[in-house]
Amino acid sequence: MKNRNGFSQCAEQYIARLRKEGRYSTAHVYKNALYSFTSFCGTIHVSFNQITRECLRHYGQHLYGCGLKPNTISTYMRMLRSIYNRGVEAGNAPYIPRLFRDVYTGVDVRQKKALPVGELHKLLYEDPGSEQLRRTQAIAALMFQFCGMPFVDFAYMEKSALQQNVLHYNRVKTRTPMSIEVLDTAKELINQLRSKHIPLPGYPDYLFNVLSGNKKRKEESAYREYQSALRLFNNRLKGLARALHLSSLVTSYTLRHSWATTAKYRGVPIEMISESLGHTSIKTTQIYLKGFGLKERTEVNRLNLYYVKRGVIN
Repeated sequence: MKNRNGFSQCAEQYIARLRKEGRYSTAHVYKNALYSFTSFCGTIHVSFNQITRECLRHYGQHLYGCGLKPNTISTYMRMLRSIYNRGVEAGNAPYIPRLFRDVYTGVDVRQKKALPVGELHKLLYEDPGSEQLRRTQAIAALMFQFCGMPFVDFAYMEKSALQQNVLHYNRVKTRTPMSIEVLDTAKELINQLRSKHIPLPGYPDYLFNVLSGNKKRKEESAYREYQSALRLFNNRLKGLARALHLSSLVTSYTLRHSWATTAKYRGVPIEMISESLGHTSIKTTQIYLKGFGLKERTEVNRLNLYYVKRGVIN
């Protein structure tokens, strides 16, 4: 019998709320976590009483046995913890101190995603031999030159963000306001990738030709279009890496981590690159970055590009 105040019901209600708010990416992660957990439990109607330390411990062992990475396991566990806490607040679940103490909810910083500088040089500068891969390479090069910009920010960037040679925008994930001065080496790439689409009234006017612009940002169809564009970009990055005979795995996040790691190797203060390195608290990141102005960040960005362009390995 379906428990209207059960764990599964609480999770479904929260997922529905996220979708209503247009937070489709977050809803998607919660949905995946719920599906994984209910599949493990053998029922789609999981009650709060079923969630015990022993159950969670066995579930964690199950996830490790399935070959999931620690950060993915941590994400699932944090999603479950969030739903359970909502049940406690609503009076539908018993409060159990440190219920999730025996499962992993941290961040595994050992998962290195950065490319060695020699391979990064190849990825950004060697000719891959086809127009499609050259376009993929151009996008990768711009993301790197935009201080390791994540693909989601690149895809959703609107033309209004580019003002007098400076990008002013809010990050999609955290809404953190950012300013990036466009390097001279990026201008030709921007012109090459700039969207020529004429926007409809009330619809986004994207800077780059990645998304169509015929869907409003809050629509679920826009999220699905972005997910499709991300998959396509990652697939083409793999093709680019194969064409250039790289041995490392390359994804959209590789560029972000590679920018941060390049800066770290060059001795740039950790405060300047903390966000790219993955601080668990966005508030900490914001505090760290407040002391640095546009001029200082532009110089770090310019020297990062120069370092990779030379292909220096040591």
